[in-house]
Amino acid sequence: MRILVLGHGKTGKLVAQVAAERGHGVHVLDAKENPNAAALTAPFIAAFDMVIDFTTPEAVLSNLRACLATGAKVVVGTTGWYDALPSMKDLADRKGASLLFGTNFSFGVQAMFELAREFAKALPGYTFSIDETHHVTKLDAPSGTALTLKKAIEDLAEAEITSIRDGDAAGIHTLKATSQSDTISLTHEAHSRRGFAEGAVSAAEWLATQKPGTYDFAEIYKGLVPK
Repeated sequence: MRILVLGHGKTGKLVAQVAAERGHGVHVLDAKENPNAAALTAPFIAAFDMVIDFTTPEAVLSNLRACLATGAKVVVGTTGWYDALPSMKDLADRKGASLLFGTNFSFGVQAMFELAREFAKALPGYTFSIDETHHVTKLDAPSGTALTLKKAIEDLAEAEITSIRDGDAAGIHTLKATSQSDTISLTHEAHSRRGFAEGAVSAAEWLATQKPGTYDFAEIYKGLVPK
């Protein structure tokens, strides 16, 4: 495939690297080259089979509007924009585009979301909380992953989120259940950002074979986990 990667930050660089390792052609646009999605003209987008966005909450909606309006296939790993998801889904439907989104493209984190629900179901009398730590340059807080973790248990338990921005942390998420007698923790710690990049490229390879529509990574990831 010919892949356009939007965003040249830490994860965007790894997405480009992983895609190239898998034999895809890759072109990267950083923020300076694409202010307000100015570079994303229809002829430019048409030169690519897939777009992967790892930019910022401020840039992602302009990028999505420009790409989806051309009927492009887009994987978006940026978070902090989900209030606009219904309108982006509508745009994709009207233009025959494909949109695959996810709050986290790590296979391990997706498994954690499922485990969290069973965790909360098994401990109905406990008090729950969520701690999340990311690098200091991450702009949205709480993280999309922490919000998804909270949503996973919302009909079983309430959970306050504590967000920490520290150093170059790739991402640590902990769901705690506390009683007077004990505390039990469910933690996912990313050792690097490569897991996110591999998941995003796997998602792009999957999306390339699907009919137009909007897809949630949480609903399709199991078929992509390496055997």
